[in-house]
Amino acid sequence: MVVLCLFTMAHFSYASSMENVEVMKHLNRLNKRPVKSIMSPDGDIIDCVRISHQLAFDHPLLKNHTIKTRPSYYPNWAKDDNARMNTSKETFIQLWHSKGKCPEGTIPVRRTKKKDVLRFNSVKSYRKKMSSFPASSSTDPAFVDVRSGHEHVIASTLGTFYGSKATFNVWNPHVQEQMEFSLGQLWILAGPDSVINTIEAGWHVDPYLYGDTNTRLFIFWTNDGYQVNACYNLLCSGFVQTSNEIAIGGSLSTSKLDGSQSDITIFIWKEKKEGDWWMKVDGKVIGYWPATLFSYLRESASRLDWGGEVINLNTNGQHTTTQMGNGYFPQKGLEKASYIKQIQTVDESITLRTPQDLKVFADRMSCYDIVKGVNNDDNWGSHFFYGGPGRNPNCP
Repeated sequence: MVVLCLFTMAHFSYASSMENVEVMKHLNRLNKRPVKSIMSPDGDIIDCVRISHQLAFDHPLLKNHTIKTRPSYYPNWAKDDNARMNTSKETFIQLWHSKGKCPEGTIPVRRTKKKDVLRFNSVKSYRKKMSSFPASSSTDPAFVDVRSGHEHVIASTLGTFYGSKATFNVWNPHVQEQMEFSLGQLWILAGPDSVINTIEAGWHVDPYLYGDTNTRLFIFWTNDGYQVNACYNLLCSGFVQTSNEIAIGGSLSTSKLDGSQSDITIFIWKEKKEGDWWMKVDGKVIGYWPATLFSYLRESASRLDWGGEVINLNTNGQHTTTQMGNGYFPQKGLEKASYIKQIQTVDESITLRTPQDLKVFADRMSCYDIVKGVNNDDNWGSHFFYGGPGRNPNCP
């Protein structure tokens, strides 16, 4: 018995040591040597990493990639968008900005800490998520199997698309369990479900990924149906960041109930000449997904979605109390319910258009709901209110 205990302890120590070595190697891969580091008030460390040294270029398809600092082609509406954003909105602000800025030629990267990786079951599972696109990409959206725990409210349109744009109302919803999350985002999709290609961006609260309940800007992409290549933010190679101002994964300011509203405008479009998918946040170019990362999205998207999503772990047979939006049903309206507005698409003629055929649906309307808006005001355009509290008397 003593010998067995000693062997077990030694084996455990060896396994722990090996795991620790693997974690440290992974951290060394993720955290590139910075030119400068900034301690954010929210506890993040923002490393200013040279653009050419960023993790993106560890990807085998990008070994000889020539960095593009800006799109080679701007449609007229993209230029107009820049002018509007520069005159009508404040400069995009994240919490870490109060402590400094990254120099030209670098990008801000949220440093991954050992405790971030150790929250996950393995190094390989860190930075990933399960399949979460709202419904079949090849059929009319009508029903989602929520056994995986993902629940959505979605506005969706089918066709041939080269971009997506929307303004997101930003909140800080309650999240019940560490492994649950709540978000508002857009999806750009192409291909069959088993190997679907997606580009995703928005805001989320994700305690499992970050170790806190801050509301954060995020991106995500997959080119194989959320199997092996599925990645948040800059936690794997792929997305090429060009901005030295905005930290992907950084904290955001949020809206106040019955008070001031905090919005971000996210615009992702396919650059006509090179074919890369570029992203702007509040009029600022952040970076791009090279076309070579994708199979189906290399050409165009076949579906665009906008909406909210949560994870429901169904603890003790009860629905989660994790909120979507800010926890209010959409019928409560402005300054209470969350919204997504000014929804637009980029069509085959590379023209920015307001979709006329948006279909809306909710997995469980008694838990989270969606109401499409009707408003000709340019400030709202195509829009909807969405959200809910999760568990309630009608959603036990």
